[in-house]
Amino acid sequence: MSRTPLHLVFLLCFLILCVQSHSSRFASISSSSDLVSDGVNELQEPSYLRLNTLSSNSAPEESCEQSYGFLPCTTSVLGNMFLIIVYGYLMFLAAKYLSAGSELLLEILGPGIVGGLFLPALGALPDAMLILVSGLAGSAEVAQSQVSVGMGLLAGSTVMLLTLIWGTCVIVGKCDLEGSVAIDSQDTKGFSLTESGVSTDIWTSYAARIMVISVVPFLIVQLPQMLNSTSGRHLAVLIALIISISMFVIYCLYQVFQPWIQRRKLAFVKHKHVIFGLLRHLKQQALGRLLTENGEPDKEIIDKLFSRIDENKDGRLSASELRALIVGIQFEELDLDHEDAVEKILNDFDTSRDSHVDATEFGNGIIKWLSQVQGSRTGRADDGPHTMKFLHNFHQETKREHDLLDVGEQSDEVVEDVEGGKGVLIKAILFLLLGTAIAAAFADPLVDVVHNFSNATNIPAFFISFIALPLATNSSEAVSAIIFASRDKRKTASLTFSELYGAVTMNNVLCLSVFLALVYMRGLVWNFSSEVLVILVVTVIMGLLGSFRTAFPLWTALVALLLYPLSLVLVYVLDYVFGWS
Repeated sequence: MSRTPLHLVFLLCFLILCVQSHSSRFASISSSSDLVSDGVNELQEPSYLRLNTLSSNSAPEESCEQSYGFLPCTTSVLGNMFLIIVYGYLMFLAAKYLSAGSELLLEILGPGIVGGLFLPALGALPDAMLILVSGLAGSAEVAQSQVSVGMGLLAGSTVMLLTLIWGTCVIVGKCDLEGSVAIDSQDTKGFSLTESGVSTDIWTSYAARIMVISVVPFLIVQLPQMLNSTSGRHLAVLIALIISISMFVIYCLYQVFQPWIQRRKLAFVKHKHVIFGLLRHLKQQALGRLLTENGEPDKEIIDKLFSRIDENKDGRLSASELRALIVGIQFEELDLDHEDAVEKILNDFDTSRDSHVDATEFGNGIIKWLSQVQGSRTGRADDGPHTMKFLHNFHQETKREHDLLDVGEQSDEVVEDVEGGKGVLIKAILFLLLGTAIAAAFADPLVDVVHNFSNATNIPAFFISFIALPLATNSSEAVSAIIFASRDKRKTASLTFSELYGAVTMNNVLCLSVFLALVYMRGLVWNFSSEVLVILVVTVIMGLLGSFRTAFPLWTALVALLLYPLSLVLVYVLDYVFGWS
């Protein structure tokens, strides 16, 4: 017997509850005018689940408005807390369906346009929906009071991703650090603050730098407040909106072309591996003497090497002779394609483009490569020109570059054909449609409930949305990131932190664009100085940390985790002590 998924049972029960509450509401209204209480056995509902009902004879002191005319609402603290949990879980389901559909779509269609345009936008869709509905409801006065929910979600999502989730990923993914590189699946240092942690590739550092740049619209919209100017605030919002949308488009284009950029950079580094491998092989064949005592290339030795490689003695090297040479070269840990290596040599040596390398071309090519290696800034001042130590240093630098650029050859992966591609595509589209529908349907009720809970508890709506809403919209992403990071692999750590930086970047460009559009079109007042400061502080600190480091010891996790409570304290002090609000 097949088991029904738990979330579908939950959704069905919630819909039944909505229908029952709606029908009971009308029953209570119609019966209140007809029935007279005997004063003894008056039926009362529990206060924490009471639905506000209006009769023709009396009116309660407080009332709430049902979303869509049938979803339950309440003015009690526990009732609103219950509804926040329910609606939050529904938003979690929306994020989960969108994530599942996106992954299936990526599996079928691969990166590029899908990975660059649709996936980042779909990942930020639940947050964008909540921000959008927070400023659309009612009059401008109502929207101004509720828009703090959207700002709380925007700030809380960014801070949670870069503090709680970032720090947890470092802790669960920690490995031994040796020379600023984490050793996969080796964890013998325990909880050493300096010798245990994670490391990432250079692409993750690029993602962190992009994230730091993405805070520029926040600075622009905040300029009038920084200058204590009341004029020009509406214009600043418009300028920030234009820049934010432009940065979103640029970021998506970067995501589209990033695989091509990675392949180009990796091809360049592999070319340097070919240079080192061939020069080292020729050096061994020449008994270590490729240079004269003056440090100049020894042309006589190079000519002898050419004659040794030229098996048929026709005065030129064919592709087959170069291939035989490459096969005999050990490229150590690099799995280099022999045909690719031959092509690289021909491209550099064959200046006549006749698919052969004669003695002159071979000599000029070797001299060119030796000059390139000597000219690289990898040697030390005490390396004499005749010692050939620069070749070893060049090799070490090339290995480091390859290690930073390519963890596990992920950028050379080709998306394979997925069995049953049509069925998987339909499933992906259904997941995306279902996730979008749930997010669109329950975003407005969730914002209303947060506002009602704020009124019932006198807790500012910003702090409720700062803490609670990111748990709903980002919990699926958080759990998958933590599980992925716990595999104790450098490759998985790089992907995990890149996704975290990318999610924050989308908050800073896409979600902020939605928020700025609301403020501008509805004529709302931009009065979020403390919230913006928190976003700037956390993003810049964690962004700079990720931009200039590829190794993150455990002490960096402590810094990240401490930033979360400090952010809440900072907003409270600025708003309620210094009166920034």
